[in-house]
Amino acid sequence: MRLRAVLFDLDGTLVDSLGDIADAMNHALARHGLPTHPEVAYRHFVGEGVRELARRAVGAGQEALAAPVLETYHAYYDTHLFDRTAYYPGIPAMLTALAEQGVALGVLSNKSDDFVKRLVAKLLPGVPFGAVYGERPGMPRKPDPTAALALAAELGMAPGACGFVGDTAVDMLTARAAGMYGVGVTWGFRDVHELNTHGARAVATTADELLAALRGARP
Repeated sequence: MRLRAVLFDLDGTLVDSLGDIADAMNHALARHGLPTHPEVAYRHFVGEGVRELARRAVGAGQEALAAPVLETYHAYYDTHLFDRTAYYPGIPAMLTALAEQGVALGVLSNKSDDFVKRLVAKLLPGVPFGAVYGERPGMPRKPDPTAALALAAELGMAPGACGFVGDTAVDMLTARAAGMYGVGVTWGFRDVHELNTHGARAVATTADELLAALRGARP
């Protein structure tokens, strides 16, 4: 392995959480008298933090309701975090293979930090992640590279020795801004065109392909 560490996005990359996110937000929208959305619409609502999710979900002209909708969403999601969410096929084995080769592992998500830590602990309990970061006060969200660089530093790695894996343009832009090797995955919320357009160095369609791409990376 030429990469010494790999940072992973969470939603759409390690775990499929779209159903629970959509259910929670649609519950919140209905509670506040707003139209709900089909689950597929949430593929383009997520990725830039929960406040942006709420703003997109309430729609133009309803921005004043974004804050109360978000509060209702949080309360519902907190108790329905694991209703439908599960890791993608092959993910635990891929992570274990990397760890066994001495690669340091981390998670960096724009999801709320508490939710990120709970999801990782519950769904991937045997994976030796060195650091798990969600959105936290005072830390800019991706694609700002600040959190990615802080996570790499916590792992004791130079940015150039790190891979960054994700499923959206936000993740590929984060990798570029942080000076990391960006690898996109197509099983998540966006498509291969978006990943390539925003700087993916490699794209994987399965967990085995992802492992091979990371092993063959030339930072």
